[in-house]
Amino acid sequence: MFARHHDQLTLAARLLDVAIIWIAAYLATELRFKTDATPSAPIHQFIQYFGCTVAFIVLPAFDLYASWRGRSAFSLFTRMLAGWTLVWLISILVCFLLHQADSLSRLWATYWYFGSIIGLLALHIASRAVLSLVRGTGVNTKHVLIVGYGRTGQEMYQRATANPRTGYKVWGIYASADEATPAGVLRVEDSAKIAEFSRLHDIDEVWITLPMSATRQMQSIAYSLRNDFIDIKWMPSLLDFDLLNHKVGDFLGMPAVELNRPPSLGVRGAVKAAFDRSFAALVLAALSPLFLVIAVLIKRSSPGPVFFKQERLGLDGRVIHVYKFRSMKPHAEHGVVTQATKGDNRITPIGALLRRTSLDELPQFINVLRGEMSVVGPRPHAMAHNNIYKEQLDLYMLRHRVKPGITGWAQINGYRGETDTLDKMAKRVEHDIFYIRNWSFWMDLRIIFWTAFKGWTGQNAY
Repeated sequence: MFARHHDQLTLAARLLDVAIIWIAAYLATELRFKTDATPSAPIHQFIQYFGCTVAFIVLPAFDLYASWRGRSAFSLFTRMLAGWTLVWLISILVCFLLHQADSLSRLWATYWYFGSIIGLLALHIASRAVLSLVRGTGVNTKHVLIVGYGRTGQEMYQRATANPRTGYKVWGIYASADEATPAGVLRVEDSAKIAEFSRLHDIDEVWITLPMSATRQMQSIAYSLRNDFIDIKWMPSLLDFDLLNHKVGDFLGMPAVELNRPPSLGVRGAVKAAFDRSFAALVLAALSPLFLVIAVLIKRSSPGPVFFKQERLGLDGRVIHVYKFRSMKPHAEHGVVTQATKGDNRITPIGALLRRTSLDELPQFINVLRGEMSVVGPRPHAMAHNNIYKEQLDLYMLRHRVKPGITGWAQINGYRGETDTLDKMAKRVEHDIFYIRNWSFWMDLRIIFWTAFKGWTGQNAY
């Protein structure tokens, strides 16, 4: 029923959005001018109707009225926000071009902008909720055939069946002889029979999850379905690549899958960098008296400099010099880095306190201010350790696709200090990779918050 009336439903959705924008403008007029002795200028009514017309034309370009089945609500909301903001800006620009800017109430325009946002988001949230409830009853459900049942096929099956409100029902699975399929789902044994099976069971969508090496088989399946009105989706087996990212984008006009691009780049990366430097400047200013006290204690405890620098790998493997308060007596490593251990006689009395409380790391805020480090990120390791562990742990060097941090996800989860076994280092790297893959600004704030309570000290820090 929904498919048969798709055009009518799309038109209705567009008209409803226009109605919301018109109502928001009307309410803005009531709020702004109802208690004002001065009536609203004609430009407000003109902009109200002009904006509605532009919205009817422009909003479809933001892919708001295509099927949102299986797509994220966040993406819908950001597209809606971007679309409406463009409509609003065009309307305000026209006001300037007509030389009516002096007659336009800024407060009215603000009411209209935010009122429309609230109304549009509320409407689309309600629409998604109603559709979810309808699909939960079995109405408007699409029958799916999954072709390939490796890791990607299994993941797609679980996602489709985890929530009936997505509106997908897996009707059949094509799998190789050695792949077991779930009970209650029809199995297709021969790829040549996929088209026949799809027609027999009214399949709406075919999800191909075969590995990229099966290109010819995928071409054959797609060709066999060329005369059928069935949507075909290809989900490359990217789960087989244990890397940082699986983002699909456009490169030189061709689709490209980025397997190794850190998620913190782009606009969000700029926000992170701005926060890092601002936070570092505040910390250095606030803790300058503490720095002075620590410097005096270090000089009194043993001869040598207050700070010392060590070479570490920064973003994309660039060598940086990391600052620390000196916590050991001056000594030579002779090319071999020996981690501090419990009872290490190289550590000075004040150095033991600094290391146990991680106060020796505070000068690294200078590195953050210089843009070489981040407040939150994987902790930088000694160069010798990099050479050792990159051969023993497959994902070890991926830690260096982002800036190293003063604290990190591994540290607040107890993986800080001495890493005297391969297993301990593997756990730390596992947490670092998890952080890189799942990075968000709010995750950084959470890590900073927990560092103040449990990540700043630890039993393994000597």
